[in-house]
Amino acid sequence: MTAATLADVLARAAKERRAVAGLVVLGWEDARAYVHAAEDARSPVILQAGPACRRNMPVALLGKMFRSLADSAQVPVVCHIDHATTVRECAEGIDNGFTSVMIDGSRLPLAENIALTRSVVEAARAAGVSVEGEVGTVGYVDGAPSEATSPGDARLFEQQTGVDALAVSVGNLHLRKEAISSIDAAALNAIQAQTSVPLVLHGGSGIPGEERQELARNHRVAKFNIGTELRMVFGAALRDYLAAHPGSFDRIELLSATEPSLRRAAAAILRAMWTPHEPVAESFDRR
Repeated sequence: MTAATLADVLARAAKERRAVAGLVVLGWEDARAYVHAAEDARSPVILQAGPACRRNMPVALLGKMFRSLADSAQVPVVCHIDHATTVRECAEGIDNGFTSVMIDGSRLPLAENIALTRSVVEAARAAGVSVEGEVGTVGYVDGAPSEATSPGDARLFEQQTGVDALAVSVGNLHLRKEAISSIDAAALNAIQAQTSVPLVLHGGSGIPGEERQELARNHRVAKFNIGTELRMVFGAALRDYLAAHPGSFDRIELLSATEPSLRRAAAAILRAMWTPHEPVAESFDRR
C-alpha cells in the first residue's frame, strides 16, 4: 500500500468518530514496530519525524525509510513531519517524500502564525501534501507553559490558512509520564463549534486511553500524538534485555529486542482509537 495523506486518513476518522495515533519515531526499530502494530490493529498509523529525530538523521534518509515502510504495509501509513517551525523545514519534508507536514507557528502572534501557515499550505497543496497547524500553545511538563486555544482564533486560523488538521491546547501537555484527566471539554466544545477540520491533541500520552476514545467519539478529535508513553516502553524493554543479557553489546541485537514490546503497546493504542463505535462498510484489512 502506498503512503496516505493526513487529510485522507483524518477525514475518515472524524466522519466515523474514530482517532488515529501519530507515533513519534526516533529510529528504524521503532518505526518498523509501529507499522507492524498498525497491521496487527488493522488501523492506519501516522509515523512522525519530530525535531529530535530530524536532528539525529537527515530528512532525506527519513523520507526514504518512512516511504519504504509505507509501501510494504497492509494499512495506510502517513509520513509526517512534526513540529516544523519554518517553511524550509516543511519544504525539505515535501521534497523527500513526506505526505504530511505540521507547521508550528503557535508561539508567534496570530497574524504571523496565519501568514506562515498559509504559505506552507500553498506549497504543500501543489505537491499533494497535507498540513497540520496549531493555534494556542501546548506546553511541556516542567518546561514552556501552555496558552489555551481561543475558539475565535481557531476559526480565523482555519478560514485564512486552509489547514487539513488543527492542533489545539485544552489542558494537554507534552512529555507527561502519567495519564491524567486534564482536558477541558467545555473549551474543546467551544473550539469545535467554531471550526470544521479534524482536531489534534499533542501530548496524547498524558490522556487516559478511555478518555482518548471518548474525545474521538464526542469531540471530533481525530489525531492524538503519542511519544512519551512508547519511549517509556522502549526504555523498560531495553533495560530488561540488558539485565537478562549482561554480555550483549551488539547494537542491532539490543535495539531489535525492544520491538516486540513496542509492537504490542502500539497495537493496543492504535486498536483502542480505531475500533469503530458502530459498524462501518470498509475495512483497512488487506491481508
